[in-house]
Amino acid sequence: MNFLTRFSLKNAVAVFIVSFLLILAGLYSFSKLKIDLLPNIEFPQLSIEATYPGASPDDVNESVTSKIEDQVKGIEGVKSVQSVSYENVGIINLEFPFNTDLDKIEQQINSSIKELDLPESSNVDVNRFSFGSFPIFNISLFAKDDANLEKVLNDEVIPELNKIQGINSVSVGGVKEDLLQITVDKEKAAQAGLTLDGMKEQINQKAVSFPAGTLNGKELQIPVRVEEKVATIDALKKIQLKSTTNPEAKPVKLGDIAKVEAVTEQGEYTRYDGKDALSMAITKKQDANTVEVASETMKILKKYDDQLDYAIGFDSADGIEKSVETLVREGLLGALFASLAVLIFLRNFRATIIAIISIPLSLLVSAIFLNQLDISLNIMTLGGMAVAVGRVVDDSIVVIENIFRRVRRSEEGMSNELVESSTKEILKAITSSTITTVVVFLPIGFGGGITGEFFLPFALTVVFSLLASLLVAITIVPILAKFAFKKVPPEEKEGKLQRGYAKAIAWSLNHKIKILILSFILLFSSFALVPSLGFTFIPNEEQKMLQANVQLPASTSLEKTNDVSLKIEKMFADQNEISDVTTEVGSRDFSTGVKRPNQVGYFLNVKEGVNVDTFIDKVQKKMESITKEESPKATVNVQEASTGGPPTNNNVTVDLYSSNLNDLQKAAKQVENHLNKDKRLKYVTNNFSDKQKQLVVEVDPDKAAEYGVSGFQLLGTISDQTKPVSVGDLKLDNTKRAVQLSYDKDLSSVKEIKDLQVFTERGPVLVKDIADVRTIDTFTSIQKLDGKVFARVEADIKGDDVQAVTKDVVDGVKKLDLPKDVSLDGGGGSDETVEVFQSLGLAILTAIGLVYLTMLVTFGKARIPFIILSSLIFVPIGSLVGLVLAKEPLSVSVMIGFLMLIGIVTTNAIVLVDRITQNREQKGMTIRQSLIEAGKTRLRPILMTAFATIAALIPLALTTSSGTLISKGLAITVIGGLASSTLLTLIIIPVVYELFFAKQVKREKQLEKETT
Repeated sequence: MNFLTRFSLKNAVAVFIVSFLLILAGLYSFSKLKIDLLPNIEFPQLSIEATYPGASPDDVNESVTSKIEDQVKGIEGVKSVQSVSYENVGIINLEFPFNTDLDKIEQQINSSIKELDLPESSNVDVNRFSFGSFPIFNISLFAKDDANLEKVLNDEVIPELNKIQGINSVSVGGVKEDLLQITVDKEKAAQAGLTLDGMKEQINQKAVSFPAGTLNGKELQIPVRVEEKVATIDALKKIQLKSTTNPEAKPVKLGDIAKVEAVTEQGEYTRYDGKDALSMAITKKQDANTVEVASETMKILKKYDDQLDYAIGFDSADGIEKSVETLVREGLLGALFASLAVLIFLRNFRATIIAIISIPLSLLVSAIFLNQLDISLNIMTLGGMAVAVGRVVDDSIVVIENIFRRVRRSEEGMSNELVESSTKEILKAITSSTITTVVVFLPIGFGGGITGEFFLPFALTVVFSLLASLLVAITIVPILAKFAFKKVPPEEKEGKLQRGYAKAIAWSLNHKIKILILSFILLFSSFALVPSLGFTFIPNEEQKMLQANVQLPASTSLEKTNDVSLKIEKMFADQNEISDVTTEVGSRDFSTGVKRPNQVGYFLNVKEGVNVDTFIDKVQKKMESITKEESPKATVNVQEASTGGPPTNNNVTVDLYSSNLNDLQKAAKQVENHLNKDKRLKYVTNNFSDKQKQLVVEVDPDKAAEYGVSGFQLLGTISDQTKPVSVGDLKLDNTKRAVQLSYDKDLSSVKEIKDLQVFTERGPVLVKDIADVRTIDTFTSIQKLDGKVFARVEADIKGDDVQAVTKDVVDGVKKLDLPKDVSLDGGGGSDETVEVFQSLGLAILTAIGLVYLTMLVTFGKARIPFIILSSLIFVPIGSLVGLVLAKEPLSVSVMIGFLMLIGIVTTNAIVLVDRITQNREQKGMTIRQSLIEAGKTRLRPILMTAFATIAALIPLALTTSSGTLISKGLAITVIGGLASSTLLTLIIIPVVYELFFAKQVKREKQLEKETT
């Protein structure tokens, strides 16, 4: 690669023009990068939603969910199948390994479902999950003056929002539905022999419009259409209805037996700070720019300032911008600190400017590649840049220091030859050290699983930056040095630091055993700190947004749920810690898509400075106090809102299995109570649902056959009396409305069901004469994992020692006196964390192997790589001490910090060993002389690169800002490990070198004695 330096020196203008063009391309690419909080990862998960209107959880499970489960569990590669069957709907979630072709799997599932014999009224949808599927906005909307807010939204705002390129969906909660309600007089309908279903069919027959072929003329072909329209409400009232079950009954007009009126219904209530509002949720497309979508959304809303007001309850774009600003600020501070570290050592302003020129150039070049690969600007890419700031300057430091030192020693002054030879002298060292660091990052990005997917952008950012920095160091830096160092003072005599270090090397080489014993004592002492660190996936990060839920008994009406919520919201208004509250009563559950009239969801934004854990305990107790008065069986849950990021795995899970649902419910409650008593846990949840009353009508086959009644006929008779019938949408009086039929009197007792008449060939018969009618308690949902009915009790762990707490909790649960036919499986996030740590441990070993191969190719001797790798042995000393002082647990980011250290630490060792090799091979020095001379010569660049990297990471290590904690543990690990390994490398490498060449050292000593 020396030809690049030679070419650059001869074509300086061309190199500067290319550099300028790269800067422009980098700035352009940087401006085009999509901004997001997290890498856009599509999780290998598919969700199948099967709706079966009017069915109980048992019916949904038996007729739909189980059939789909049996069909999909045999799909190749499926890791787990989890299902839940509610009233009217079943949800089946399938998990696959990463890198699964989900398009192919989705096609297989759709094909498999088509083959199933599912009920005609059922409908099945298959959906995917990714970070992009989370709403980026939750906006509360209020009408201004007399504006019709729903009309403005439907006619103007939503159509405009849907035109934004990156928007996936816009949904509005809390809307009122205009309905044409036909309330039928039950007694009159019975006299006329009419049912709601029969009336629906006859109304629809009066509103038809169908093509009826074509009239073929000699010159024209005219399509024929047959229409019968009901255009007005008056015309609807005049429709003649005829009984299909009683031929003798006279036809009647609809208006004579029913009241027809336009009404407004509200299926959910949404509020903001207690005020009625519409709640708008916006999701973006998977590859869209979150900040851009948010900005375009706000522009459109501001256009309608005269008709609506809005308040933002949740805005992910705001959090993204803050995280980006934080990481950019810390990256810039890191660059400044690195520059100061270089300036302190070189004490030459020009040399410092040249050394740090690689920082902006390298990062801008990496932006070009990120843009080409369509990787967004997120906390991982920005974290990569912040981490790379200290490392990209290393190659330039070594080059500029060597040129600077050679110029100061030279009597001839600056020349192309001197610059070229100075760069060539350290070319092998910086090339091998950069390639070494690059190969270290390969296992991070291609490690597989969630960690590999999540850290791939981080690894690529660092790799692109490092390769660019090497190019800058051997092309631009030599040119700048040539012009900047024409007049520099001659080098002074060796400084005190160099002389002291030379003595330290000499002493260490004469006391190798003492040095090695002391080093290993320090190493093993540091390992003793590990138990006190804790063990987690990603450290807990406090969120300032809380999510609260209230669940009342399953049979609770929407109106009752709303009344309870109003009392809770009044309590919220008195809490000084809360800045705003968004309320959704009876709204659709985001994870299941099911509307639950017995549930309320709240988004609480907490003010800065509030202790979140303490406040959660306080507000949950107040909510429980209110709900218990209204409904003793109500459950309350308050926790920090999920950001939709990678799983923290800071949880413990107990899965219970049994075919006896009553025992399963009892066991789940026992485990829930046990977990609630453990002070180390928070957010205890039990997914096993409560029971509700259900009326079962069991047909007697013999009696039904006697009267010629089928189960479907009985079903039709009862459902006709117990739920409204939708006629569909009709355009009446130029207004399109949903039309609904219902009776004026609801059935209110079991006796009324028993006394219902069923029309048969032998005349009317009562339900009680052909069926057994009884009330039972049944569960509101049935949940299964891999085909087995189960209950899951789960909790988050407050501290960071996830593994220890998980073991204690699971051991404690096993000691409980659970029902005999209940089995359990305990674990949680710690199991996945152990797997991730094992894969990262394998990645570290792989990285060490790749480093060895790289150095073997570079130096051509098997012993040299082992000498260089010996510097890694003592990396844990500083890292573990640093983590203890910073109170950071062992985490994924810490492990990746260790991976990074392999590349960074070996860089220093390579720079030193390369000089030793040059001294021996080119200058004919003895090993002892080579070691001391190399130590004195390379001391300054080694210390400079180490301090520059440490200084660049200090802002990241000291940060308390949200969104950067994934890099905090990494920064502390690298700083501590680099500090200890640098100091020990300067002593250990010479010691190990002499040990590896012990025979030759002995021969050289003998020869020296003989010569003397």
